[in-house]
Formats: sequence, structure tokens, C-alpha cells
Amino acid sequence: MSDANGRYGNSADLFDPRLGNSGRKGELLPDGPQIDPLKITLDEPDDFDGWRDAARELVMAGVPPMSVVWQVRGDDGELFGSEGAVPPPSGQPMFSVPKPFIDLAKAAICHSDPQRFALLYALLWKLKANRRALEDRADPLVDRLEKLAKEVRRDAHKMHAFVRFREVEEEGDTRFVAFFEPDHHIVRREAGFFVRRFATMRWSILSPELSIHWDPVTETLSEGPGANRADAPDGDPLEETWRTYYASIFNPARLKVKAMLKEMPKKYWHNMPETALVAPLIAGARARELEMIERARTNLPQVGALEPGGNIEAAWAALREEAMSCTRCELYKCGTQTVFGEGPLNPRIFFVGEQPGDQEDLAGRPFVGPAGQLFDAALEKAGIDRSTTYVTNAVKHFKFVLRGKKRIHSKPDTAEIDACRWWQEQERAMIRPPLTVALGATAARSLTGKTQTISKVRDAPLMLADGSECWVTVHPSFLLRIPEEERRRKERARFVEDLVRIRDRAAALA
Repeated sequence: MSDANGRYGNSADLFDPRLGNSGRKGELLPDGPQIDPLKITLDEPDDFDGWRDAARELVMAGVPPMSVVWQVRGDDGELFGSEGAVPPPSGQPMFSVPKPFIDLAKAAICHSDPQRFALLYALLWKLKANRRALEDRADPLVDRLEKLAKEVRRDAHKMHAFVRFREVEEEGDTRFVAFFEPDHHIVRREAGFFVRRFATMRWSILSPELSIHWDPVTETLSEGPGANRADAPDGDPLEETWRTYYASIFNPARLKVKAMLKEMPKKYWHNMPETALVAPLIAGARARELEMIERARTNLPQVGALEPGGNIEAAWAALREEAMSCTRCELYKCGTQTVFGEGPLNPRIFFVGEQPGDQEDLAGRPFVGPAGQLFDAALEKAGIDRSTTYVTNAVKHFKFVLRGKKRIHSKPDTAEIDACRWWQEQERAMIRPPLTVALGATAARSLTGKTQTISKVRDAPLMLADGSECWVTVHPSFLLRIPEEERRRKERARFVEDLVRIRDRAAALA
């Protein structure tokens, strides 16, 4: 495709969708003699660029789908057809394809179905005659390709979720190594995801087809040959943290074994330390559920007593300890320390701020500086005891610029918010608060995954992914920055009103 729209030569549509692309020698064309199919060899099983270039030349030359055999270099077996030059362009007018076709092709071409290249070329041939052919969802060809693309995206989701890195020492240097066995050819496609998420780590992902390696020093992503599971390390000390955490967030009342196995097939269990707990947790799920019901009847605290082999306090402490060495973004180089959340682990209200300030960074505790003092005063006026709430930040390191000897707060950017979102999500998943409060736009983005305008969402709750409520209000530091006394007084009063409404709603949800 020569440009962003993908332009090709045009000719009459000779493709009969009932014939498909069988690759049989001597296929009879609708209005021509028997010919020997042209064999096109691609370099890799996910070679979109190679397929695109060949498909462009073929369609411009007027070569119909049934006259082409596609294969990948190194594939076993002999296919009918002969290698040869593509006929010269027919000289007919150019045509464009819709962008959704490009997106579909980039996904479907990573599928393991050996017919994917032929199917895509067949659809391209249809688009030559009808630019809206992709919109016909009843077309079996379109439907099949959409399903291939969907299966590739699902496989990519599993790779994101189930890759587990293990720490390995190599000649005094640390590398993190993971093994993953995808169903489709997605390793190259998803490499960018891991580069963005683990930009500061030196890591390798091994798979049977190929391996990818990231060096943060040179910012180089390289490829290597495929590997076996035995080539990956067995475990490291962090795995005990994972097991403690997983046992703590396991909720027997929500257990659906079939759904769990669909989302987390057993083929991935060998690479995931927490899966060693799955069988005993399932076996004891009913007993734990009955115990939870009994505790609810007697109004006993829900913290700590139900976790096998430990409790939620131990899991939270392990999570906090892991966060102390977080290097998910460059901010760990700025602040003095990670400032983790604090408070009871069974709160009615879970507050999320933006990031620690200068005093929080030095103290290692959230909301202890000027904004924290204003926050405490507003909580007191609203009738909320801070000691009953959990308080944390969307970003756990202090970002600042130096002005002389002073460290001046600098707003975290989107990448930093997204990188640190993982910690906030783990805190919430462990504590499961009925009501969460976003203090400011940064916290709202961290919780909802998208930019929120406070004035538009301030007076009604948002629904989070876990089904709980999120209320949005201003950050206390905003109130400190208002220069006009009358406006500052009104905004502080409104902030207290927000907290009163949140207090009453939390009581109603209890």
C-alpha cells in the first residue's frame, strides 16, 4: 500500500467467493483458460508489510485471488504453483481502501490460520469493485476475517495479562525473563506494549517461535530464536508476594470456575506463580463463602481472618514493600521515596489524590503538607474521621522542578499516571472499597482511564469497572492556589459540601 489510504490498480472483479483461494494447480478462471497459480513467499508468518507489497502489485496487475498461492518461507510441504515475477501493472485507474481494512489486515495476518493471506487478498479484490464491501457483515468472507482478528486481539490480551517476568542475574547485571506460548503470531505485534510498560527494565520474552529482548540503556528492541519453557527461569523471591496478594484478593462469593478457565486457560498456569493456589482456593471456596455470610450476619470485621495462610494486612504490607522499589516510570529518580497509601483496610471511603508533595516525599506519608492540613480540616467540618478512611495517590513519587533550593510541584503527565495506575488498582482490588473519591483530575483519570472534566462529573457518581461508585471533587491544593479571598471561601465551602454528600452516600452503601 503506497500511502495511508492504500491505493491499488483497478480492474474488473473476477473473484467468485464460492471458489475461495484453494491454490489448486490448473484452477479454472471464470472466463479464461487453466493457468499455473503464482506462488508468493513471505518472510515471516506475521509479515504484513510483505503481504501488503505483494498484494498491491498483484491487484494492480489484475491477478485474481484464485491465481495466487501464499506461503511463508521455511514452511514444510510443497504447494502447487510456481515462483515467478508478478505481471506488470494493468495501467488501470487507482482505487482506495477504507482504513478499517488496514486495521483488520494487520490483526488477522497474525492469526495461525494458513489461509489468512489468501482470505485478505480475496477481500481486497472485492474492495476493488465495491469500496463498501467490508460493511457487509453477512458476507462469510468478512465474517471469517473479523473472527480471525478478534481471536488475535484476545490472544494479545492474554499475553498482556499472563506474562510473568522472573529476575535473573547475568554477570552482575539484572535481567527479567518471561516465557509465553501464544496461540497466534503476536509476539512482534505486542512487543511495543511491553516496551512502553517496562521501559526501564532490561527484559526478555521467550516464545517457541521467537524471542524479543529490550535494552533500556540503548533503547533497543532485538529479536532472537525461539525457546522452550525450560530456557526460562523457574522462580524468584517476588513470587511469594504474588501468591500472598492473589490469595488475599480471591473472593469465593464471585467464583465462576468455567469463566475463570475461559479467561485464564491452564496452558498459561506454568508461567504464573499465583496459579499454584487456584486448586486449593477453589476447593475451599464454598466454606469460605459460608464463613463470609456468617460474618456479615454477626457484623464482624471483614479484615484479615478469611485469608488462607495469612491475611490482608500481610498482603498489603507485601504490596507496599514491592512498591518501594518501583521503577515503572522515570519519577523514581526524582522523589526521595515511594509514598504509598495508608489507612484501615476495611474503609467505607477510599480517597485518591494526585501525587505526594515536598513534605509527603520527605515524610513518606500521603497528605501531610499544606494541602493535607486543609484536607483534614475539611474532613472534620464534614464529619468524616480521617482515621476511618484510606488515603493514597494516583502517582506515588514526587515530581518537581528545582527553583533555587526549593522543589516546586510539577504535574505528572499521562504516561506517568498510566504507569503508576497499576499500584492504585492493586490497592483498590485488595481493599474493595464501596466508595472511591477522586481528588482532582489526575486521580479521576487514574481511576477511570480517561480524562474527566471535574465540573461535569462533580455532582453525580461515576461507575468504576468493578461496579463500585467513584465521586469526583477538587484536590485540596486547588483551594490553596485561589488568590481571591471571596472565591477561595466559596470553593472551600463547596468542597466541604462535596465531602458531606460523600459521607452520607458511604453510610447508605454500608
